[in-house]
Amino acid sequence: MRRALTGSALAGLGLVASTLVAGTAQAAETVTIAQVQGTGAESPLVGRTVTTEGVVTAAYPTGGYRGVFLQTPGTGGHGGGAGPRAASEEQRASHGVFVFSGALAADVKIGEHLRVTGPVSEYQGLTEISPAAGGWSRIAGKVRPVRPTPVRFPMSEARRESLEGMLLRPVGRFTITNNYTTNSYAEIGLAAGSKPLPQPTDVVRPGTTAYDRVVADNARRLVTLDDGASVNYGSGANRNLPVPWLRPDNEVRTGAPVRFTKPVVLDFRNGLWKLQPTSQLLGGGAGPRAAKDQHSGGAVSAEPVRIGSTRQPGPRNVGGKLKIGTFNVLNYFPTTGEDWVRSGKGTCTYYKDRAGAPTTVDTCTNDGPRGAANRENFERQQAKIVSAVNRLGADVVSLEEIENSASLGQPRDAALATLVEALNAEAPRDRQWDFVRSPSSVPASEDVIRTAFIYRKASVRPVGQSTILDDPAFDNARDPLAQEFRPVRGSRSFVVIVNHFKSKGSGEGEDADTGDGQGASNASRVKQATALVAFARSQAQAHGTGSVFLTGDFNAYRQEDPVKVIEDAGFVDVVSRHTSKASYQFDGLVGSLDHVFASRAAARTVTGADIWDVNADESVAREYSRYNANVTDLYSPGPYRASDHDPEIVGFRP
Repeated sequence: MRRALTGSALAGLGLVASTLVAGTAQAAETVTIAQVQGTGAESPLVGRTVTTEGVVTAAYPTGGYRGVFLQTPGTGGHGGGAGPRAASEEQRASHGVFVFSGALAADVKIGEHLRVTGPVSEYQGLTEISPAAGGWSRIAGKVRPVRPTPVRFPMSEARRESLEGMLLRPVGRFTITNNYTTNSYAEIGLAAGSKPLPQPTDVVRPGTTAYDRVVADNARRLVTLDDGASVNYGSGANRNLPVPWLRPDNEVRTGAPVRFTKPVVLDFRNGLWKLQPTSQLLGGGAGPRAAKDQHSGGAVSAEPVRIGSTRQPGPRNVGGKLKIGTFNVLNYFPTTGEDWVRSGKGTCTYYKDRAGAPTTVDTCTNDGPRGAANRENFERQQAKIVSAVNRLGADVVSLEEIENSASLGQPRDAALATLVEALNAEAPRDRQWDFVRSPSSVPASEDVIRTAFIYRKASVRPVGQSTILDDPAFDNARDPLAQEFRPVRGSRSFVVIVNHFKSKGSGEGEDADTGDGQGASNASRVKQATALVAFARSQAQAHGTGSVFLTGDFNAYRQEDPVKVIEDAGFVDVVSRHTSKASYQFDGLVGSLDHVFASRAAARTVTGADIWDVNADESVAREYSRYNANVTDLYSPGPYRASDHDPEIVGFRP
């Protein structure tokens, strides 16, 4: 749906209308496309009616764009400009422009030479000419061809403005950095270079000049690959249209390498610089050749890029006699929304698939469940989690976001027992699981989600009861859970404390977002880190061991204040010492919210660590919660996109 034009554009259109009412059409100025574009962010001719000519480089009669791109004949190639005789100012201006007219797009073909007449406007930052009916004509005879201009990113804002609307050939390496809206708007965020864009506070301290430099560098590296359409494939009847890019047999993962194989057009829509295929890209095929670009007004483009495969069947070998893992299991709730409603304890609303059937809980009253809507979707969720946990290869796994069954009126460990039963149904006889039982004393008030431990019975055994830290610092988060373990064949015990700190999503007062990059509730997370350090020391003393691991979802990136509190207390982020991978993707930026910290004594025993990028890099379209969200079935029971966080694993010799 088109939004309003700028005020100056409306004023210009009003002038044209009033002139027509008076019976004398406004005289059109004959200009070049470069003069229409100008050298600034906005056309100097906004509101004026112009006549210009160009070659059609892209056409979108379907998909919502309703227009074509024109480019000055003979421009492009390595020079990018109009040739050696071009005025220097025009060389700095773009030679491409978008012409908004559905009738025109349906009437012409790519490669035709046109003359168009219409008012100039800026539509959300994109320069446009909007001809009325009959406001265009074909120009006969030979025309100098337009050639794609080879370009490299990173690219400044000014350089992008100088190429707006032009046919480009991006060269060099790109990496997928954002695939969150791929399943809805068929967009893929790309980062120039061989790595996705980092979450600034994962690599530098927040609120510093170094932070500002990372933000600026991310902006220069980012460009979004689109599908030549404004269709939302996750909405209404559009769900029955196959979504482009995504197929059951491909990946489109964050971190995957990308190379351009076809020309694209640079434009600006929805606040983003985008690279558009020369015609609308349709989904549903078996690969990039399924839809051929016929260079006609009604053509469908083939995919203009080649995307590499980066999936790994499991984490790399981290060595050691034992292995500790941590895994946020994305609201694993055997108590479904429909179970809650049937029990009479509350009501629920749901997210629904394209047939209107519930898939996941939106909200449930009376602090009800947060996961699957019904048994069918829970089974889909559980199949993926079981596959991922069994493939992780850990002996002890700390879990976050598992149902606290006690808050739903059941035994506290009911959900944990359900997961272990499902794991054992798929695990070998010599790799069976058990879970750490809840302690006899638990806090009076707990969240509906909790932390927990599972372990391989053949490898380790718990020593004594687990202990929950009941501290006011965790009143708005999940209480840390500690357990001493001892190898089945060995005598040196170790303590693991699993955590799930307050999220970044909300906070007020001292917890309000200060804008330094750490998000909301940073003050709470700092208090939680401080309380955790004291708890860890007391647990080490109580169990007579210096080997302590702090695991879980800390909701803090590697350079943020809560992490510094833990590291300043002598704990080592052992995962970041062994891998540069990240465990989480948010808003097209990657970083680690999940960590394994080791006391100094424990760190000396660590042999390796890895982040198994099985979840965060995957499109959300493959999550159980998006089952039947589009006519293309992207669900599989394997481990990929079992959660939104990647599991981490650490090998060590106790």
